[in-house]
Amino acid sequence: MPARHERWSSQFGVILAVSGSAVGLGNFLRFPGLVAQYGGAAFLIAYCVSLLLVGIPVSWAEWTVGRLGGHHGYHSSPGIFHALIRRPWAKYAGVAGVLLPLAVGMYYIYVEAWCAGYAFNTLTGTLAKQGGADGFTAFFNRFVGAAEDGSAFNFSPSGVGLFVPIALAANLFFIHRGISRGIEKVCRYGMPLLLILAGVLVVRVLTLGAPDAAHPDRNIPAALGFLWNPTDDTLQRLANPQLWLAAGAQVFISLSIGLGPILTYASYLRKNDDIALSSLTSVSTNEFCEVVLGALLTVPAAFLFLGADALAAGQGSFSLGFKTLPAVFENLPFGGLFAFVFFALLFLAALTSSISVMQPVLAFIEEAFGWRRSRAVAALAVLTTIGTAWTWWFSADLKALDTMDFWAGTIGVFLLGTMVVLTFGWSIGKGRGWKELHRGAAIRVPGVFRPIMLCVTPIYLLTIFALFILANVIGWNFSFSAPTFNPTAYITDLMGGEGGGSLPARLTVLFLVVLLVFLLALIRLARRRWRDNHPRRTPTTQSNPGQNKLPT
Repeated sequence: MPARHERWSSQFGVILAVSGSAVGLGNFLRFPGLVAQYGGAAFLIAYCVSLLLVGIPVSWAEWTVGRLGGHHGYHSSPGIFHALIRRPWAKYAGVAGVLLPLAVGMYYIYVEAWCAGYAFNTLTGTLAKQGGADGFTAFFNRFVGAAEDGSAFNFSPSGVGLFVPIALAANLFFIHRGISRGIEKVCRYGMPLLLILAGVLVVRVLTLGAPDAAHPDRNIPAALGFLWNPTDDTLQRLANPQLWLAAGAQVFISLSIGLGPILTYASYLRKNDDIALSSLTSVSTNEFCEVVLGALLTVPAAFLFLGADALAAGQGSFSLGFKTLPAVFENLPFGGLFAFVFFALLFLAALTSSISVMQPVLAFIEEAFGWRRSRAVAALAVLTTIGTAWTWWFSADLKALDTMDFWAGTIGVFLLGTMVVLTFGWSIGKGRGWKELHRGAAIRVPGVFRPIMLCVTPIYLLTIFALFILANVIGWNFSFSAPTFNPTAYITDLMGGEGGGSLPARLTVLFLVVLLVFLLALIRLARRRWRDNHPRRTPTTQSNPGQNKLPT
């Protein structure tokens, strides 16, 4: 392994880093949009159930598995699974923990550049000159190059091209500085600043009263009621499988579980560092940013100016954040200032998340070849630049970004999350995982979570994943009396033929496949290095089921 072993400078630092990884655009854009779309209280009920059965257990499992892997000298998921599962296929299964953060980072940096560009254009007054919802929509389409592939390579301040290299350079700079001097530092200062900015915006929104004289019913109490109060059809909404599917997926995306960063971050902990309370603290921080700050900022503001019907109709995250909210800020006193604060907030949230998804890839490169950080960062820069340029060039209808997000950022995280839970509960021993979770723990995890983590969470995960495939791939309408199966755009985009499919989508999936094969080849090259560090178990070790399946 590389000679230099990094560590967090404090327990508080790793909590902030994991919180920064979780707190991102999903908190302030995706979550409020889902709450509005699925009916406030109904969605929150499903979300809380998913949090208890999936979010918290998977987070504990990732912290435990990650710290165990780090104790045996590994900081990437291929190495961690190689050390803990001790089967020839395990290191190859761990490729998901490298491929997924690499792919997510490739398009996340592109979106991060949008936030930086919007903050700049609000500061200069360019965005305010667009005027009206149609004007903001047209500006967004021009800015991100949604009309035509290649049009996003616009290096003027009113185009995203100027800001993509800046966002990429910022990520590489902080990742090069390492765990304690880079990631921990940016989260130590960035997270408090993010909370301050969000708090300022929430206070401003909650003091708006009823800003539209033509609609006095659109006031803050009504907005909060729309957000939190159960309605007559809440139980009926809870019977909708799509609601539970959306809630479960949001928990995964929001907490950054099943993606790889938590495994890698936890691997830099010391053997007896607390993980039970630290994991719960980072989850709580994320939930505060999402359920309190994100929901109280975005949903009431849009409700006051658009009304309940427009919100309930459902808006994508990008539409809500980059098209609708600029029109809302336009109607506020000092709206330009608050718009700048909002997009600066989004940029900070995106930055703390994007550097977290780069660290697992960097750790893998260092482990696979024994390279020092500078050389590994150079290799990471090449890979990330290629992928970011890919999503940047194929910008028409944001097809490359959407395709990567679906296949890697959504389907992939379900698979890796399930793998981590099964590793915690079964591969390292039923009792060993629970015992390891409590090593050095500041709290005792309630015993009810032990059967939940062993059985309930994997079953829940597989059920949600099956529902997701049925809805978003096969296109089932969840009806037994009159079932229909219409393959969604994610499938039809991959179909060829005259006038069918999407070439950028097919090329993007091919790009992901090539990336997967490339990473598997790197793991194969690294296997001798890892085998030399951890020789095969002896028959005596294998024959004792009470022993942990770990090298001594």
